[in-house]
Amino acid sequence: MLRFTTIARSIETSARAGVIETLHGNIETPIFMPVGTLATVKSLTTDDLEACGVQILLGNTYHLYLRPGCDVIEKFSGLHQFMNWNHPILTDSGGFQVFSLAKLSKISEQGYSFQSHIDGSKHMLTPEKAVEIQTCLDSDILMCLDQCIAYPATKNEAESALELTTRWAQRCKQAWMKTHQNNSLFGIIQGGMFPELRKKSAENLIPLDLPGYAIGGLSVGEPKNLMLEIAEETLPFLPYEKPRYIMGVGTPEDLVEMVSLGADMFDCVMPTRNARNGQLFTSRGTVNISNAKFRTETKPADPDCECYTCRNYSLAYLRHLYMNRELLAYHLNTIHNIHYYIHLVQEMRQAITQNKFPEFKTDFYNKRNQ
Repeated sequence: MLRFTTIARSIETSARAGVIETLHGNIETPIFMPVGTLATVKSLTTDDLEACGVQILLGNTYHLYLRPGCDVIEKFSGLHQFMNWNHPILTDSGGFQVFSLAKLSKISEQGYSFQSHIDGSKHMLTPEKAVEIQTCLDSDILMCLDQCIAYPATKNEAESALELTTRWAQRCKQAWMKTHQNNSLFGIIQGGMFPELRKKSAENLIPLDLPGYAIGGLSVGEPKNLMLEIAEETLPFLPYEKPRYIMGVGTPEDLVEMVSLGADMFDCVMPTRNARNGQLFTSRGTVNISNAKFRTETKPADPDCECYTCRNYSLAYLRHLYMNRELLAYHLNTIHNIHYYIHLVQEMRQAITQNKFPEFKTDFYNKRNQ
């Protein structure tokens, strides 16, 4: 099972650095997890990911259940061998994808009944099934099935969802206790944009004594200041001795603010998706490489970056590839963005261990305002 140790904490903020121990290796926090929806981070090999310093990947239960299916992945004893990744893997429960992608989905006490977005086939995702699938995937960290709600939602809708999420978490733990071997199950705090419901959700789930806890239902369309407010209200409710995971967040600025508030783990499709759309994250802000001013630019995307892309290619070349929709554009852009995110959390970790996090944060924003 997972073990979490805090090794340093910022005096002026709630930022902390720690180590998560799993069967497939240790994870140094704060940590960003690239999203490998279909057992791949789009356009990158696992060698690319290791070169970027990636320590843990996120896989998607819904998508991998539908294809290639557990019958295929079981032949490889799980995702690690299937995708040639020998480091930790976290898988989500699939609930958000059913909520957002599936055709004719319906929620009940039992779980989600839905039709596949691929072929229309009918399926039932229960808390027990979510654990079963993630166990088949051999995930190091499994997520409880939760009810996702849209923004905005009424207080009654948010409270109903958190209560169902609680009952599902209880069922997930029962299923996990019967089947788990050397992995860990995280609960998900819900409650919409209502601080008192977030507290209630935490109070419901913490007695389950799960190895870690996540905050779900953020970055779903709410204003940025509200997202940060809810995170700031909710994080103190979570056990200090366990990892705190903010799901689906976010921009570099989001990560810096959330780490300052005491969060440890993050995932988001933004670095990979934006890379494919020609947007690069740099220490001085975002760069849109389709901009005509880069047509003859001989410098790299970020002079401070040591990734493979910035060491070897100019902005002019990256723009040329992107404007012509060359496949190499997606590869090089994604390498850079993943490296940037991983380097960012590494810098934050170093600043925390040296008790210089406020100075890091000031420098981070100063560079972006130049």
